[in-house]
Formats: sequence, structure tokens, C-alpha cells
Amino acid sequence: MPLPIALAEILTQNDGVITTAQANTIGVSNERLRLLANAGELDRVSHGVYISPDEFVDKMYVAQLRRPKIIYSHETALFLHELTDRDPISYTVTVPTGYNAARLRDDGLNVFTVKRELHEVGMAQAKTVFGHTVTTYGLERTICDCIRSRNQMDITVVTDAMKRYAKRSDKNLNTLMEMAETFRVTKLLRSYMEVLL
Repeated sequence: MPLPIALAEILTQNDGVITTAQANTIGVSNERLRLLANAGELDRVSHGVYISPDEFVDKMYVAQLRRPKIIYSHETALFLHELTDRDPISYTVTVPTGYNAARLRDDGLNVFTVKRELHEVGMAQAKTVFGHTVTTYGLERTICDCIRSRNQMDITVVTDAMKRYAKRSDKNLNTLMEMAETFRVTKLLRSYMEVLL
């Protein structure tokens, strides 16, 4: 069973990934996707997400496709921004308060919740190691999140990230101080920065 042309085009545009919603909009039914997967033309990697058989599974990207509200944060954001060399064993995400985090935890994600009005503050885009774009927090928000959650993280990872941030040419100390005020970590941040700068 060959792939419909429109479906093959979307796969090409999306680096070999398609969701059932995308397929449905071009007239490919869920049943047809199932048949294509059974025939080996597609691999079903998650509920509602399919990839070309010759593609590597980008778990970070697939998780984001399934749950667009998640924002990669903490250790995972540090990794995406090259502020740590530690490849996260399980991904850390932040969701707004009231979001059903139990399902995310069942999928093996570490979950932080934050007030709805703070959820999208400092949001940014980053590329995964496979080259897909995912939503994460920017450098400054990530640093503040790590300081806020320092008791739930490996302190050597946080300290190393701070050192790496201090050396970055793309750092923005004004934004960092604004974020620190928003997230009430100004005092802690200053004590870290005094040691490093």
C-alpha cells in the first residue's frame, strides 16, 4: 500500500513525522494510517503520531506533538541550551496549574507546575539533537527556574549551568534580573552571580 502523495509531502516537510490531525486535514483517515502502519509504510511511535520507517524517533519532539502545552524546562532546557553536557534520562517539562500532570508522569516525564500567568513567560524555541524545533524556556528563565528548584536538582548541574551562562556571549543580564524579580529569586541569583562574575 503506497503512501498518498499529500501524506508523503507532509512527511517530507516535517522531517518524517505526521500526526493523525495533520493526516485527517488532507483526507487520510485514522483507519488508513493504521493500515499504512501495518503495511510497514509508517511507524506508529505514540498515540496519534507516526513517522517514516527510516526516521529515528525524536522522543522530545513526539512528546511535544502529543501535548503542545508542555514547555521543556530545568535540566532538559539546560541541555537544549548547551548549559549542561548531561543528556537528560527523563525529560523535565513545565505545565500550567490545573493541567492533568498525572498522564505526563505516567509517560515518564518530570513535571513542574506554575501559575497560568507565568507559564509562557520566557518561552523560546530550541532544536533537539535530531534537528526538530521544540518549545522550551529561554536562557534567563531556565536559570531562574533552576535556582528556584535547586533543592530538587543536582546542585553541581545548577552551578555548572551558572558558570556556563556567565561565559555566554548571548546572555542578557537585564532580562535575567527581570526574570529573577518575576520568579522571586533575586537574592539567590545575586549570590550566585557575585561568585561567578
